[in-house]
Amino acid sequence: MVWHLRIRLFDANLATILKKVEAGKLDMGLGISKSVPGLRRTPFFRFSLVVIRADKDGAIHPVSTAWSVLNGQTLISLPPNYPHQQLIDEHLAKTGVRWQPGVVVNFLDTQIALVEADEGIAIIPSFGLPACRNRKVVMSQLINPVVNLEFHQISNRGKKLPPGANEFTAFLKSYIARWAGRAGVL
Repeated sequence: MVWHLRIRLFDANLATILKKVEAGKLDMGLGISKSVPGLRRTPFFRFSLVVIRADKDGAIHPVSTAWSVLNGQTLISLPPNYPHQQLIDEHLAKTGVRWQPGVVVNFLDTQIALVEADEGIAIIPSFGLPACRNRKVVMSQLINPVVNLEFHQISNRGKKLPPGANEFTAFLKSYIARWAGRAGVL
């Protein structure tokens, strides 16, 4: 069966996407979101949290880092209302890590640039690793515990998705899996 879909990319912050999906102005959104009444979250993809540091003089850095090693580090973070920053803050507290507050920024690229400038470290989702590739930063998987971050398809509970949306979602999941595998972010 051939579906005629109109796909329009709408790049916005999560709050805007949630409002537009809830109002029926978007059929679906993608993002890291907590449960919201009236909206359906369908697991879409899982990424892990990694720590990035400035690459100083090409020193050898571990492939993995325990959360406890972050104790006393200056942390460049996102605003506390960002769902993945809330997850990061929760795990810092659970692991008893006491960190020094650094700059709070709104974008992943800004975090990476400040880390490269040696202003502190950052904890980012593994999907951000390709943005680190041409920067003088090193990354390592956070362990003890490994923390996964769920990326969701977000849709309105009271509205059926248009024909072909499920097929598009399946295509997109497959594409992201191939991209993530090639980029080494899984």
